[in-house]
Amino acid sequence: MPDTAPRTDVDWSRIADALAPVEVIDDPVTVKKRSRDFFWYSPILNAELRRSFGDLVVRPKTRQELAHVLAVAHAHGIPVTLRGGGTGNYGQAVPLQGGLIVETTAMNRILEIGEGFVRVEAGALMADINAALIPKGWEMAMFPSTQDIATIGGFVAGGSAGIGSVANGPLREKGNIIRLKVLSVEAAPVEHVFDGEEALRVHHAWGLNGAITEVTLRTVPTRDWVGCIAGFDSYRDAYSAGYALAAVPDAEIARKLCSVVDARIADFFPRLDAHVPKGRNLLVTLVPREHLEALRALVGGHDGVLHLAMDEAERQAAKLPHVFEFAYNHTTLQVLKSDRSATYQQIGVPDPADADRVARMRARQGEDVWPHHEFTRGGGTIYCADLPIVWFSTPERLAEINATYEADGFTVYDAHVHVIEGNHMQPDYRHLAWKKRLDPRGLLNPGKSLEWEKVRHLSADEIERLGPSGPNATET
Repeated sequence: MPDTAPRTDVDWSRIADALAPVEVIDDPVTVKKRSRDFFWYSPILNAELRRSFGDLVVRPKTRQELAHVLAVAHAHGIPVTLRGGGTGNYGQAVPLQGGLIVETTAMNRILEIGEGFVRVEAGALMADINAALIPKGWEMAMFPSTQDIATIGGFVAGGSAGIGSVANGPLREKGNIIRLKVLSVEAAPVEHVFDGEEALRVHHAWGLNGAITEVTLRTVPTRDWVGCIAGFDSYRDAYSAGYALAAVPDAEIARKLCSVVDARIADFFPRLDAHVPKGRNLLVTLVPREHLEALRALVGGHDGVLHLAMDEAERQAAKLPHVFEFAYNHTTLQVLKSDRSATYQQIGVPDPADADRVARMRARQGEDVWPHHEFTRGGGTIYCADLPIVWFSTPERLAEINATYEADGFTVYDAHVHVIEGNHMQPDYRHLAWKKRLDPRGLLNPGKSLEWEKVRHLSADEIERLGPSGPNATET
C-alpha cells in the first residue's frame, strides 16, 4: 500500500490489544474531540478539517510506552498524529488520514532544573514548568499565551514565539533550544539527540519528522514583573509607543511582552472595563517593578496614560486574567468568545519603525480588518507581526485583504492553510531529510507536507542537499 493512503482494512480492536499496556481510548466522542485543535479560528480550515478524525487515542506515560506505540504503528502501516494540548491554529494536530492520535500529556515530568536551563518531558504544561521554575529564581525565556493547556513539545513542534520573545528572541534564536530527544518510527524505534542548532532540524516541523520525548530549554532569571496596560487616543500613538518600548535598552526598561491592540478589539475585553476606559487603543506589556516609572514616562511621551499596573498578587486579588491573555492569539480568542464570525491573519511588517505606514494600512484596510501588533527581537533586530481581527465574509474578500497588504510590501503568512509549506514558507529540506531518516514510511502526520510527496523517493542525503529551505529561498 502507499505509505500515506488511508487504512480501511484495520481491525482496531486488534490494534488496541497490540498497544497494551498503553492506555487506549476508543470512545467516539473523545476520539472526535482529540481530532481537533484550534483550526476553527479559520472558517476556511474549519470547513476543510472538521470531518477529519482519528481512529484511536493513545496516551503513553513514558518514553518506553511511546516507543511501543510507534513500533505498533510501523508494523501495521498506521498513520500517527502527535498531540499535546491541541492549541495549534493550522490543523497541525488533526489526523487527515485517520489512525492513532498520540496524546503526550501524560509524559509530563519536570526532570531537572539547573543554572539557566530546564529539562522536561514533552507533555509537560508550560504553566507547570514556570510554576516549578519561579520559586528557584528562574522562568521560561518564552511561552505562549495558552500556557495553561499548551505542552512544551507541542510548542517546540508547532510554535515560534511568545511572551518573552521581545526580550529573548524566538524559539529558533541561538541558545533558546538546548537539546531535543526524538524517537523514530521504525520496527525498533531509536531515540535521537539533537543539540544546539541541530534542534532546528526538528523545531517547527509539526511533528512530521520524529516524536519529541524530551526538551531542554534555556531559562532566564525571574523578576518582579508588573502587568501593565496603557491607553492611547490613536492607534498610531499606541503603535509608536510599542516600537519605542521594544527598542529601548534593557537597562532602562526591560520587557517580556510588547503588544498593541486596536480599540475596537479592546471593546471585546469586558473584564478590563473597571480598569481601562472604553475606546482606548492599548499597549499591553510586562515590565519589572523597578522600571515602572520609566514605562509611565515613555507612555506619557506618546500621549498615552498607564491605566493598569498590577503584580501577580494584585492581579489575583482583582480576579483579572494575566495581561498576556490580551495579547498574541488570545486577542482572537477573546473576540471569538462573543462572535464566531471573526477570524484573523498573520502579517509581517516590513519596517517596524514606520508607524505612519502602519497607520495608513489600518485606514486602507477598512472596517473589517482591526490591527493588533506584536513586537519581538531576534539577533539584535526588532520584528513586528500584525495579527489582525478579520471579519470574515468570503474567501474572495480575504484574498483582497491579503493583496492589499502585499501591495504595500507587507508579508502575508497565511493562517488559513493546513500544510506546512502554506504559510508563505519555503520547504525546509532539513526537516524532510530527517523525516526520511526517522520516519521512512511517512506515517507521521501524513498529508501535512506537499513537498514530502515530491521528494520521498530520494535518499535522506539527497533531500538534504536540496538546501536548508529549498532553492532560491529567502528567510521569512
